[in-house]
Amino acid sequence: MPNVAVSDKKIEIVDACKEHMIYAETICHLIEEAAEVRETGIAKRKPSYIKKKMKDDKAVIALTGDCLVAGFCYIESWGAGKNFVANSGLIVAPTFRGLGLAKKIKEKIFLLSRKKFPKAKMFGITTSPAVMKINYSLGYRPVSFDHLTDDESFWKGCQSCTNYDILQRTNRKHCLCTAMLYDPDEIIEIKTRDKIEYEKESTVSI
Repeated sequence: MPNVAVSDKKIEIVDACKEHMIYAETICHLIEEAAEVRETGIAKRKPSYIKKKMKDDKAVIALTGDCLVAGFCYIESWGAGKNFVANSGLIVAPTFRGLGLAKKIKEKIFLLSRKKFPKAKMFGITTSPAVMKINYSLGYRPVSFDHLTDDESFWKGCQSCTNYDILQRTNRKHCLCTAMLYDPDEIIEIKTRDKIEYEKESTVSI
C-alpha cells in the first residue's frame, strides 16, 4: 500500500470500506471547502453519498496513524453497461498538500477502477493543472466533451458547480473544465503499434 511520510507520521492509502463511514462528514467538508477556495468545479456531495461509495468498495481514503483524514477519492460508473468510469472527488486536506499525496491517491483509485471495470473508458473533468498532469502520466489524453458519457445522471452531478451555467449555455460542449479520457483499447493499440515499430527498427538486413 502506498505510504507518504509526513514528519514523524505515516499516511496510509487504503481501499475505503464500511469502517471508514465515520469520516464521511469530514470528507464532505473538505470537498466543500476546496470548492469555495477554487471557486470552480468540485461537485458537492452529501455524507450519505460518500458512505455508499465506501460501502460499495468504490473509494480510497488516506489516513494518518492517528486517524486524521489526509485525502479521499471515489469511483463513479456511467452508462447502462457501466462503460464509462470516472474518479471523482479527489481531495487532499490542506495540512497534507505539497507532499505528492494527490498523485498517490490518484494512482490507487486508478488501479481500483481498472480492477473493478477493466473494459470501461475512464474519464475526468478538472480545472486543476496538477490533476491534468497526473492524469496524463496515467495514460489519459485531452478530449472534447462529446467523447464523454451521455448519461444524464453524470451531467446532473455538475449542477452544484459554480460554472454550471456555462455548461448549459454551450449545450454541454464546453466549460472551464478540461475533459480527459483513458481508453483501454486505445492504450493496447498504441502499445502493440510501438512494439511492432520497435521490432522493425531492431531488424537489420545484411
